[in-house]
Amino acid sequence: MRRVLVTGASGFVGRAVMARLAEEGSGRAPVAGVRRAAGAFREECALGPLEEFGTGGALPEGLDAVVHLAGRAHVLDESEADPLEVFRRVNVEGTLNVARQAADSGVRRFLFVSSVGVNGNVSRRPFTERDVPTPQEPYAVSKYEAEQGLRELAAETGMEVVVIRPPLVYGPGAPGNFGRLLRWVQRGVPVPLGAVTRNRRSLVALDNLVDLLVTCLEHPAAANRVFLAGDGEDLSTTDLLRRVAAAMGRRARLVPVPPGLLRAGARAVGRGEMARRLLDSLQVDISDTRETLGWEPPVSVDEGLRRAVAPLVG
Repeated sequence: MRRVLVTGASGFVGRAVMARLAEEGSGRAPVAGVRRAAGAFREECALGPLEEFGTGGALPEGLDAVVHLAGRAHVLDESEADPLEVFRRVNVEGTLNVARQAADSGVRRFLFVSSVGVNGNVSRRPFTERDVPTPQEPYAVSKYEAEQGLRELAAETGMEVVVIRPPLVYGPGAPGNFGRLLRWVQRGVPVPLGAVTRNRRSLVALDNLVDLLVTCLEHPAAANRVFLAGDGEDLSTTDLLRRVAAAMGRRARLVPVPPGLLRAGARAVGRGEMARRLLDSLQVDISDTRETLGWEPPVSVDEGLRRAVAPLVG
């Protein structure tokens, strides 16, 4: 049995990765890396706060691989005076501390879940893994700096590093903006996004991301590579809302307000960032992921949305 540590195991993606690795016949024994042990998993490793990792606890013995999900994610209502400094402390220093200890203990492969934000916020054409990174936000900057540090560590130690950059991840219990969107549709709230039909957004269903991570644990061609994740079908904001509503068995109440007017109004009330996420395009090209790994997203967008809304519709 290959022992795989999953940091951030109690999080949205982490729980799904743990469940997949624990499946009978997988040949893997997942170890939950959590902030503090609480008995929620068969085997747990208390890592403490990621920014303090290495000052006390240590990684368990006999690990074959690490799936590193833990970190400071997007904060919708940021209160830190210097967000980048906080993101760096957790996402860069904390990540590299875990990776160094993993390398020292003989871990073969280290998977790092980064962000498509490393490529940029807005795409004029679909991003590829070959594009020059242009991270714009503190969160994305910290992810890119962690990628760079991991690349150097791989060269120094021989530990294989795999970087996966997902766009928005959706599934049952999804946090953040996608969770808000589901609640809008569920409550029948009129949404002024009925005219946002020309943008295109890439998404990745939780099950597709987990499948890609599991593939990258073993595939020989994944070593020391960067892969973009996605469902393979991009949607406009209007289409996404309609398909979410269809998955719920209802009609989306969409009001066709011109995107330019929405953008101006959002800026006037300090919500320009939210408007960008709803109105602009952010696409990824997963052809290299498909070709290199022989991988196809196992779940369609519509099936992914049905799974995402299932807890809300009963």
